[in-house]
Amino acid sequence: MFRSNVLVCGGTGCTSSNSLQIAEKLKEEIKAKGLDKEVNVITTGCFGLCALGPIMVVYPEGSFYSMVKIEDIPEIVEEHLLKGRIVTRLLYQETVVEDTIKSLNKTAFYAKQKRVALRNCGVIDPEKIDDYIARDGYAALGKVLTEMTPEQVIQTILDSGLRGRGGAGFPTGLKWKFAAGNQADQKYVCCNADEGDPGAFMDRSVLEGDPHSLIEAMAIAGYAIGASKGRVYVRAEYPIAVKRLQIAIDQAREYGLLGEDIFGTGFNFDMELRLGAGAFVCGEETALMTSIEGKRGEPRPRPPFPAVKGLYQKPTILNNVETYANIAQIILNGPEWFASMGTEKSKGTKVFALGGKINHTGLVEIPMGTTLREIVFEIGGGIPNGKKFKAAQTGGPSGGCIPEEHLDVPIDYDNLLAIGSMMGSGGLIVMDEDNCMVDVAKFFLEFTVDESCGKCTPCRIGTKRLLEMLDKITKGQGTMEMLDEMEELCEFIKANSLCGLGQTAPNPVLSTLRYFRNEYLAHIQDKKCPAGVCKDLLEYTIDREKCAGCGLCSRKCPTQAISVTDYTAPGKRRPALEIDHKKCIKCGACMATCKFKAIYKA
Repeated sequence: MFRSNVLVCGGTGCTSSNSLQIAEKLKEEIKAKGLDKEVNVITTGCFGLCALGPIMVVYPEGSFYSMVKIEDIPEIVEEHLLKGRIVTRLLYQETVVEDTIKSLNKTAFYAKQKRVALRNCGVIDPEKIDDYIARDGYAALGKVLTEMTPEQVIQTILDSGLRGRGGAGFPTGLKWKFAAGNQADQKYVCCNADEGDPGAFMDRSVLEGDPHSLIEAMAIAGYAIGASKGRVYVRAEYPIAVKRLQIAIDQAREYGLLGEDIFGTGFNFDMELRLGAGAFVCGEETALMTSIEGKRGEPRPRPPFPAVKGLYQKPTILNNVETYANIAQIILNGPEWFASMGTEKSKGTKVFALGGKINHTGLVEIPMGTTLREIVFEIGGGIPNGKKFKAAQTGGPSGGCIPEEHLDVPIDYDNLLAIGSMMGSGGLIVMDEDNCMVDVAKFFLEFTVDESCGKCTPCRIGTKRLLEMLDKITKGQGTMEMLDEMEELCEFIKANSLCGLGQTAPNPVLSTLRYFRNEYLAHIQDKKCPAGVCKDLLEYTIDREKCAGCGLCSRKCPTQAISVTDYTAPGKRRPALEIDHKKCIKCGACMATCKFKAIYKA
């Protein structure tokens, strides 16, 4: 029994900031002080507050150390773990109240969160099955195999109101019911852990911090629909997630929780990993299954739906990681418990990856119905540097941009669709006044053009034509007629594309045209980018009144576009500098270099 447990974040974000090296240094210092029999070091999953990583939490005190460096470790061990004096200067400052430490759950970032899918992330060692079992792990699987029929399991999921967290929001229980109703000699349970949206890392974090929750849920799904085999399709770019999930699968087999005759009930279920190469289109269920089969990842026409003919033409269900992460808790706590959270048509919680222009980048799980304002300005800590909120992009390349006027709309599936966006898998990218919304639409469309499989003409050619028009507008070559042409083309692509990638690809364009049309007009009519982002419409100019004539900008200019002129500013004896716009490549090096803020762009 240890008197202290030190939890060090081992998620991808903190790992990239040397958290694993910090954990090793911590163990060395603890051993050197003779504390290795008293203090336990645990590498966990993501705590959520990624902006403050690397993160370390010491229990039983609950001291939340943030932005920890390797050189801080000797002081933490000496002062806190040996002498019992908390190193206040290294704490997350919001937890410090005079001489006391405030509970982490009472801070702005965590207070409004409700952790269900993320309940074990940052709490357990994801590579130890005993840690998961100690938190009621596999109790739900035991319950369904010994106390419930498959029909009762499906009805429980239906009654909970759980909808798919992968984007479309289809009722999970209904999907399971369809698959259960189709007889076959073999059925499959699949998991989409490919997560290709820019700025999204929800599923990856669950796999890194709580892989057994996925295994348990897939086994429960297998029992419910009559499947004995599972496949997890995870992108190869997630090495930590792949490693921990494989460890978890091996441990579950060793404990008899995967394989034959689980819990002595005669139920057989086993699962394997399949690594994806990072194709966004493989987030579409039929493309994913085609890829698992070893073929090129392209969508298939539906019907037949996967519940009838899915993987290897057998009845199959596919849910994403976050959806599965809710299953065991619904079984243990009851469908009424889950349905008590959220809104009328969107039950439970939703995990969001906060990114972009926001102070508290990271991972949050909030009840459905929480407003965007609460997420951005309370949980997320607002916009850095006093900038003004402009928009939030939800749903990644498939979603839309939500303007300031909709900050108080409760976030759920139906409300987001009504304002021209969508839930998607849960990426939420915040933009401020320095973002050009035409450029944002172009960025997401570039992504979908690159990721289109090319199988259907509306997506393959339509998105390319749409991108060409956006490109012309950002270069000042657009016309007013293009706006009508773009809207017409968007509707055609949505109506005629084969799969969800093409059907949702125009959403960023349509939402920015709807809410930020004035920016399109500025690019077309005034040949100006109001945010100063589109390079072809920019000009860097030197304010001669502010210019000190030091010449630093001139020395930094890669094209020698800045030179001394004969002009001498009034009241100055030194010459001013001027930019030759024909030579300027608009790299911004001059503006970044100037100490007198004499260079501006317009």
